[in-house]
Amino acid sequence: MPGQPNGRGSWQRGRWMLLLVAIVCGAPIAISYFMYYVVKPTGGTTSYGTLVEPQRPIPDSLVVTGEDGKPLKLASLRGHWLMISVDSSACDKACATKLYFMRQIRAAQGAERERVVEVWLRTDAGKVADVIQKAYPDTDMLVADPAQVSAWLPVDQGTQISDHLYLVDPNGNLMMRFPKDPNPSKIKGDLTKLLKWSRIG
Repeated sequence: MPGQPNGRGSWQRGRWMLLLVAIVCGAPIAISYFMYYVVKPTGGTTSYGTLVEPQRPIPDSLVVTGEDGKPLKLASLRGHWLMISVDSSACDKACATKLYFMRQIRAAQGAERERVVEVWLRTDAGKVADVIQKAYPDTDMLVADPAQVSAWLPVDQGTQISDHLYLVDPNGNLMMRFPKDPNPSKIKGDLTKLLKWSRIG
């Protein structure tokens, strides 16, 4: 009869078509995860950094103070890959070393470096030495509440938050934690792979 459903066969064909559309739409994301976590582009080696699971998004309540003295939400930096270090404003030798590593790792990404932002979360509002400011002009030096930062960023057993470097993806999710006294070449390798297999940010 005109206007009547075509029966069970038509309904099944529609269901299969809907499933096909869902598979096509989800394939790019599934492939990128498969290539990075299963195939492992470096020939079967695992990532150097520790993957943070489940993901921890930047807390919407985490407000930092910029170098201009104005408050802003850290989440407003979404859209880029963030390399994060946490230290006091006094910035001892270990702190300066981490800032140096972040600068060199970012520079080593070549044309892709603009996708990466270096962030130093300072746990106090003390003055930053002129030599540090001049050496790392491209690093966002932001004052943050240490209690909020500690609640967001996990640490290895026996370490503290200032021992690590962290990586946040462009969606604002904490993705990776690097060990104490890190190997910058291995961090570079992780970041290079992520920038290659992900087109976000």
